[in-house]
Amino acid sequence: MVVFGQWVVGPPGAGKTTYCTGMQQLLTALKRPCVVVNLDPANDDLPYLCDIDIRELVDVEDVMTEMNLGPNGGLMFAMEYIEVNLDWLTAKIRALTRDEVAPYVIFDCPGQVELYTHHDIMTRITQQMVKVLDLRLVAVHLVDSTLCVDAYRYISAVLLSLSAMMQMELPHINVLSKIDMLMDHTDDLAFNLDYYSGVYDLSHLLFTLQTNRHPMSEKFKELNRLMAEMIEEYGMVTFEPLDIQDKECALRVLSRCDTANGHIMNAERIHDPSDPVSGVRLFQTGFSSDSEPMSEYLERYEERYRERLAKAHNESDGLDG
Repeated sequence: MVVFGQWVVGPPGAGKTTYCTGMQQLLTALKRPCVVVNLDPANDDLPYLCDIDIRELVDVEDVMTEMNLGPNGGLMFAMEYIEVNLDWLTAKIRALTRDEVAPYVIFDCPGQVELYTHHDIMTRITQQMVKVLDLRLVAVHLVDSTLCVDAYRYISAVLLSLSAMMQMELPHINVLSKIDMLMDHTDDLAFNLDYYSGVYDLSHLLFTLQTNRHPMSEKFKELNRLMAEMIEEYGMVTFEPLDIQDKECALRVLSRCDTANGHIMNAERIHDPSDPVSGVRLFQTGFSSDSEPMSEYLERYEERYRERLAKAHNESDGLDG
């Protein structure tokens, strides 16, 4: 039986756990059963309903105490221990997805980027799970959208995304998370948000680096130019903007994931007795808004965001009154 899933990765603070919580709620609202796996042996604060917690197998705190290791060494040991005992995890996934028509699994992964950019432990784990479970995975790489305010940090985030894509060897969706937090700082952006989402001609961004009088701009001018050229030569990185609280944003990201991992082609197998056309709706969701320009999509999002803020403000005034 084919199992579909999302492998959620990204640096600390990018919003991985919040994303998994929101995606679980969205799938539940769509009447699509899903299994959420906490694959971070150091994460003891889980806001979502966790179906499988890897800390039942290995906990970083215990590893650090027993092996006299630091946080990074303890996490690396724990991940290698998971790889050796992967049958524990695959058995639990099989048990929870056995009766589902098109089972869907979301993996909440650790935030240490070295695990999927410099080390091959995550690649080895995913390759084994793909083979054992016939798992169709898409890697969802989250990056904090507020990094767009700083050109240097933005380029670093793009390089990190490119490195993850090359290392993970999976269908890949890059996500600019927390765009709601960016809405109040759009005046600090050198370009519109759709420029950063599309990773367009970076020569324009390089020009802003040369004119911002940063003490390092001139010193690293050639390095910045070479990095931008490398990113453009690969031509692989684009971002999907996401406000996990916005239903349309979340649906758009879900549709990209379903298309990338192949779940969209199983829509006709989804049957909900209370909704005979549920499978058709899921198929339509997967292909909706694909042709809409990113600039128009973001304009509509900003309108919804401002309306949401105004509604919250009015409700607050009502309570104060």
